[in-house]
Amino acid sequence: MDAFYASVMTRDRPDLQGTPVIVGGGHRGVVLSASYEARVFGVRSAMPTMRARRLCPAATVISPDFESFAAVSIAVMETFRDITPMVEVMSLDEAFLDISGSARRLGGSRQVAEQLRARIADEQRITCSVGIASTTHLAKLASRRAKPDGLVVVTPEQATAFLHPLDVEELWGVGESTATTLRRLGLCTIGDIAHTSVDVLVRALGAATGAQLHDLSWGGGRTTVVARRGVEEPERSIGSDTTFDRDTDDPEVVLRELLRSSTKVTSRMRAAEVVGRTVTLRVRFSDFTTITRSRTLRDPTDVAIEVHAQAADLFAALGLQRARIRLVGVRVSGLAAAASTPRQLMLGQRPHGWSDAERAVDAAGRRWGRSAVQPATLLRTRQQRHPDPDAAVSHPMHDPAGQDHAP
Repeated sequence: MDAFYASVMTRDRPDLQGTPVIVGGGHRGVVLSASYEARVFGVRSAMPTMRARRLCPAATVISPDFESFAAVSIAVMETFRDITPMVEVMSLDEAFLDISGSARRLGGSRQVAEQLRARIADEQRITCSVGIASTTHLAKLASRRAKPDGLVVVTPEQATAFLHPLDVEELWGVGESTATTLRRLGLCTIGDIAHTSVDVLVRALGAATGAQLHDLSWGGGRTTVVARRGVEEPERSIGSDTTFDRDTDDPEVVLRELLRSSTKVTSRMRAAEVVGRTVTLRVRFSDFTTITRSRTLRDPTDVAIEVHAQAADLFAALGLQRARIRLVGVRVSGLAAAASTPRQLMLGQRPHGWSDAERAVDAAGRRWGRSAVQPATLLRTRQQRHPDPDAAVSHPMHDPAGQDHAP
């Protein structure tokens, strides 16, 4: 995210947009974040607030709201997981995503990145910068060069041309002490390191650091993403939102997107081996007013048709008449481990039904891609927008009457 703390604190303050803003001060006495307008004056994170005030007297100093930071961070990470489950959270405002499995479905890496940037800007009203590359190190450097609010792609063929002109401090793991040592050797750019013998680097920096920096200077580094959550992001709820291309007042369109979100949410729940009891509906109108409605079930569930039914009932209870809707979402909370949560069958209910069917859908998705099996309603919509000769198999998840005929 771009100037994350400052962006969150000023998004509801139009009077501060485009002005120098410092987040921090108080008992800590240091700058936590600064807007780009403040950075022009030399204000930086971790700088004493008094010094920052001297550098930029016109800046507005705001106390941080850590609950808001955590809430926005969780929402952003959930947006990432709408694209891919392979999300490695590095901090509140930064993550690596492996989108190799999403590019064909969503139209390529650049399209994925632009979609993410547009969604975050629309739903969270903050901006982010994205770097795309074949290693985590290159992707991080590319995202830095993209700031603020940009996108940089570095192909494997472009890696050395991109890296070599950069200062040595740009390399991952080069701090002040290492940079001083490198400059003492006359190595000022990454290209200088690349064209220096590994033996020289090892003697100056040690075996591990010397070899690592030489490898990174030629575009090496980690190529895998390890899915993990952030410390501020406990698995207390799982949700999914959809922002419409155009505001809509069509209830059929809304219900269809609620089904799409319910399907995504419950698929993630089954992957995490959890069930939940509380279903929350989120609706944002064209004027950005947002409302939520919740309902707690008697028995926990991880079944899409059950979650969708509750979300649909909550939407119907709103009684909206021609209201223009910008975003809808579904979230399930009150999570518990599925293995330790018994499920009570109703009298006459069959032991196998939708839960088993949806697990079979999960298995098909793991083998042939997420869109291999879909609710028929979503499949028809997809075919209308993008006719596909390799159409997926569908199942009647959308049809309440089909509950008694589940595989």
